[in-house]
Amino acid sequence: MMRIKSILLSLSAIAALSAGVAHASTNLITNGDFESTTYGSNKQLASSVSAAAADIDHRTTLTGWTSSNGNDGGYNFVLDTSIANTTASAIWLKSDGNGFTPSATSNNVFASDALYYPGVLSQTVNGLQVGKAYTLTFNYALGQQVGFNGANSDNYWQVGFGGTTKDSNALSIADGGFSGWKTASMSFTAANVSQALSFLANGATPGAPPFMLLDNVSLTAAVPEPSTWGMMLGGLGLLGWMMRRRAAKQA
Repeated sequence: MMRIKSILLSLSAIAALSAGVAHASTNLITNGDFESTTYGSNKQLASSVSAAAADIDHRTTLTGWTSSNGNDGGYNFVLDTSIANTTASAIWLKSDGNGFTPSATSNNVFASDALYYPGVLSQTVNGLQVGKAYTLTFNYALGQQVGFNGANSDNYWQVGFGGTTKDSNALSIADGGFSGWKTASMSFTAANVSQALSFLANGATPGAPPFMLLDNVSLTAAVPEPSTWGMMLGGLGLLGWMMRRRAAKQA
């Protein structure tokens, strides 16, 4: 009987852990698809709502995010990829035979030129558990602006979370090319209950101009290791066998 109680307690602990992880799997990022803006999309980002209000025909901000290069919002944009390869776009991206496609998850994307006054895009994430692992995922691509020439290589997103910095895989394109949409996944461990998440476009070669695109940002609690689920299933199997054995002895 004591052995059965011990197994039940262990299974309860595992179940509680699993339930906690399932609850925390909710995306902790606000406006990770960049669809919510103060003054519309297809504009350059300002460093504050008040700065955007002073020039609403050309500037906007992203709900939940801050864009800044220390002086202003930087050469950062929120683009509508359904028109990004047309003259209607604030930044007209090349698409002639290069495989350009809009974002598959939303119309709006964050866009930054890694070589021309890029600004840091950041958001404070709350509700973290100290010592807990979190998985960050996002979609990204590299394109080139119409009217400029030159290949671009080794462009990537520098991602900061609290005091930790990691880089996405680098993207390279030929003159006039498009990289196609990629998905990045990174693991971070929270050191505080609130931490800043940041993105900064970086590039090595001056093909003009390389625009890094970002979309579908998500931060969730890391999924338990397969061994955890295996322990739970094994425990359930052992418990069932012991209860059947006990019932047989009583009979």
